Amino acid sequence: MADIAVIGGGAAGAAAFGELLARFDAGTIHWIVGRQAPGRGVAYATRDDRHLLNVRASGMGVFQEQGEDFIQHASRQLGLVKGTDFLPRRVFGDFIQAQVGARIDAARRAGRSFRIYPENALEVMRRGEGGYAVRTGDRWLDVEHVVLAVGALAQRPLRTVSASALASGAYELDPWRLDRHVKAPRRVLVIGTGLTAVDTLLSASVQWPHAELVAVSRHGLWPFTHSALPLSPYPHQETLNQSLLACGGVASMLRKVRKALDEAPGIDWRSIIDGMRPINALLWQELTHRQRRQFLRHARWIWESSRHRMAPASCQAIHQLQEEGRLQVQAARVLEVDGSSPLQVTLRERATQLVSTLEADLVVQATGLDTAVAYGEHDLLSQLLRDGLAVADPLQLGVLAQPNGRLLDATGTPQRGLYAIGSLLRGNLWECTAMPEIRIAAHRLAVQLAEASSIRRPHDVASEVREADPHG
Repeated sequence: MADIAVIGGGAAGAAAFGELLARFDAGTIHWIVGRQAPGRGVAYATRDDRHLLNVRASGMGVFQEQGEDFIQHASRQLGLVKGTDFLPRRVFGDFIQAQVGARIDAARRAGRSFRIYPENALEVMRRGEGGYAVRTGDRWLDVEHVVLAVGALAQRPLRTVSASALASGAYELDPWRLDRHVKAPRRVLVIGTGLTAVDTLLSASVQWPHAELVAVSRHGLWPFTHSALPLSPYPHQETLNQSLLACGGVASMLRKVRKALDEAPGIDWRSIIDGMRPINALLWQELTHRQRRQFLRHARWIWESSRHRMAPASCQAIHQLQEEGRLQVQAARVLEVDGSSPLQVTLRERATQLVSTLEADLVVQATGLDTAVAYGEHDLLSQLLRDGLAVADPLQLGVLAQPNGRLLDATGTPQRGLYAIGSLLRGNLWECTAMPEIRIAAHRLAVQLAEASSIRRPHDVASEVREADPHG
């Protein structure tokens, strides 16, 4: 039997598990989800309806072949929903669970073998005869394939945060757990101005209606905003994409994009950025290590703001807080966070280089996705790195892997049967954390594993026939 273990209970794990349920019948599929609601993960576990998807409803889905359209599902909950709407993330979390539930029912009817474990995977060991042993609590699972879908790592505190600040309870590393701060703060300082920070500030503004809100990031810029309605595609996108693929680095790519914008003044720049989506991974893979490092240092902030935009309603709410005087934004570097309560936050302003100190009753770190596996406190990933089953990406963007997600070991050799999906592959694919990319990756991986098992199965069946009939 060629059993498979899918490790991770978030959206990527749900997509991989559901795709495997639909086509893999060579063994048991083990889904190790941890102690969270299966399928929701961090992204879709929120119950705050101010936390909106940053993809239109028409672009959201879990599987390549949907059992039900997301718009139909959402309309049952919210009333009439249009494909152009940006809906609450919790609604998509409900949809994931419903879609996985439908796949589970179909798998039962088809006689497929699967199990779901509400535990964490603690260890993965390579078996001497091939395959892997996966430990969950006191149980060991023998499997042929392992799919790592662990999602984003828990945030590590910034190096400038003191031990006393961390111990005070006034420094919050989990921006989704504001509800555990019972006492209303006078001032909340949020580190970050990306999508995570936007959601954090919107929640804080309602939870503490009289609190002063401050957001700090190096550039002090919010994500750009999606257009209210879909934009017309750039008519020369394919030509532009081919020329971008022929570039020798980030600077020449930027020049070509600027030239395209100058030559088509009537085209919204967002159309061009969106049209690059199918080739983003290829562009990243064309860059050398040095070029990738330069991109991360100099251009990442503007790419992230342009590529991962916020919903119009979120933008409107943030700007309203600013107009009311409740929210201030500073472009500054955090030099130190110290004290107990209130905390003392020392900043260096970007424009003037002047150093100042702010008091804050609560500081929330909302700096977004962390993929630095070499420094994180994730038991399973630490064990994989220690045993040479995984190798940290040199730029701390997950782990080293082939484009299809197959992990490389400490010698650079692709490992049979050990794969990753989602944020762990950012060093190889760069754009791999949104549902459209996850959906495609999960489908391709499931097809690959199912086809590999079907190639081996005729031999296995013939062996069983020979053992049953010695004269065969």
